Amino acid sequence: MGMARARARRLVPLLTFVTLGMILGSLLQLAFFRRIDDHSHITHLENDQEAALLRLGLVKPEVISWSPRIIVFHNFLSSEECDYLRAIARPRLQVSTVVDVATGKGVKSSVRTSSGMFVSSEERKLPVIQAIEKRISVYSQVPEENGELIQFNIKRGGQRVATMLMYLTDGVEGGETHFPQAGDGECSCGGKMVKGLCVKPNKGDAVLFWSMGLDGETDQNSIHSGCPVLEGEKWSATKWMRQKEFV
Repeated sequence: MGMARARARRLVPLLTFVTLGMILGSLLQLAFFRRIDDHSHITHLENDQEAALLRLGLVKPEVISWSPRIIVFHNFLSSEECDYLRAIARPRLQVSTVVDVATGKGVKSSVRTSSGMFVSSEERKLPVIQAIEKRISVYSQVPEENGELIQFNIKRGGQRVATMLMYLTDGVEGGETHFPQAGDGECSCGGKMVKGLCVKPNKGDAVLFWSMGLDGETDQNSIHSGCPVLEGEKWSATKWMRQKEFV
């Protein structure tokens, strides 16, 4: 009993430190978004072109959950940027595969109806891609060099620490991004009411979420999935960010 109490006493300062760290991190994040929203206080920008690159005054952050950390950035991409990204991706889209249990190889499946591709190293040098990647870095506060190549996905009818999911099309019914462990309410997922939070795939919006908590541990509550697309085509682009430089 005495040893158990001693361990408990040793854990209290550690837990208090972790809790304070999580609270401080949340407050800093919130302060950062307020500065972005009121960009008149941001004085480090080199010129108006950089402000335009970051879409200051247009991007509107909305924190929908702190545990897990989920932030929707309305108007993160312009309509022209969405169309540009789709034009890059369309010629090289490949049907997504599933693993064949017998061979261990990827095979096409009638139950998987999505297609995808990654931006190439050469395409990453394009001005539009560079602008978007810098914007992702600024709003996520994760260095550009820690980011993986952007992946595109289309659906008809170290460790990764954060993900930026960008929506490229409108007129989509269903296709929400569902976080079943977030919040304590219900939301519509592909026309069905489910527990958790759902983010609608509005063109130009982006959702940023962390798979690692402020305490440095994996946040199991960040589990998510795509809801069924009932009508239209849901195009998205995904940027994963890691703890260390991605090479």
